[in-house]
Amino acid sequence: MSRDSTPVTAGRRAPGQLPPPARAVRARRARGWPLALLALAVVVAGCADLVAGRSLGPGDVWQALGGGGDPTARHVVLQLRLPRALVALVAGASLGLAGIVLQSALRNPLAGPEVTGVTPGAVLGAVTATGLGLAGWRSPEAVVAAACLGGFTGAGLLWLLAGRQKADPAQTAVHGVLVSAVLSGLTAMVLLVAPGELGSVVQWLVGSTEGRVWDHWRLLWPWAAVWGCAAWAMAVPLTMLRCGDEQAAAAGLATGRARVAALVCAVALTAGAVSAVGALGFVGLLVPHLAFALLGADLRRALPGAALLGAVVVCGADAGSQWLSRALAGALDMDRLSVPTGALTTCAGAALLLLVARRGTAEG
Repeated sequence: MSRDSTPVTAGRRAPGQLPPPARAVRARRARGWPLALLALAVVVAGCADLVAGRSLGPGDVWQALGGGGDPTARHVVLQLRLPRALVALVAGASLGLAGIVLQSALRNPLAGPEVTGVTPGAVLGAVTATGLGLAGWRSPEAVVAAACLGGFTGAGLLWLLAGRQKADPAQTAVHGVLVSAVLSGLTAMVLLVAPGELGSVVQWLVGSTEGRVWDHWRLLWPWAAVWGCAAWAMAVPLTMLRCGDEQAAAAGLATGRARVAALVCAVALTAGAVSAVGALGFVGLLVPHLAFALLGADLRRALPGAALLGAVVVCGADAGSQWLSRALAGALDMDRLSVPTGALTTCAGAALLLLVARRGTAEG
């Protein structure tokens, strides 16, 4: 047989089969599509929030963003609607990150900030500081400090109760609900002692983005950026903690220190969000489930995905609450009616949680 007719079998590929480097590139591109779509959804939710208010249509908003339009329209868009939408986006991202960090560190799918004492503690701190006259909506720095103190108190109580149970998910869930109930009761006692403050703190109890201005944004985004980067840097330790303490320890991870660092990060993210928009129910609890379903268990992708999903959920809920407020005001013949954003996230989250629970029961 001639040299040219010798069959070559080494490295032969089937027709249409890509070489290994090309397959790797295509796989990376396929994995990047969900994050790109989520980023696009963030832009859509932000635009929807900007045009959801009354008296100004999409054309007026666009002109105001470009520097045109009348001075009143520019003031409404640039000083009221734009900071409100930005605060909603960043607060939602913070809550989504806090939820996925807590669920990964505690190995508990129900370990959201709302049911681990973190959010109730942050609310208690903000309400107490307001009742004592030390903080208020116009002093966001003091609110952040008070919310952080309360959030760390709630997380500390949970750690004291469940920290010695080797992070058992069932025990952690029970203790988290207990701590949250106690802190919520203390918040009610504070309101009874200072009933005159009820109107100023009800937004923290329900969660609302109304009245958010540039002062809140300038304080929130650096805080969220720092702790968000810290959360992303902990992707590998959190992945190891999700596998269990024994496996993580065998891989050389100091599980106690890693879990404490994760809790500090989650509390800081939650406190920043609560100080800006109050207690938005079910965001930190359910957003991680959506992130894992869409992006898989790799926390290097699930963490930014949870941040984007949280931003979409909160900003979309804010736009929906504004449209719902307009519809209800027209139906009830009222001049003005405001539906809090937290009421919408709580109702939608409760319905989604019910669906998740039924699906889990059916699969079981």
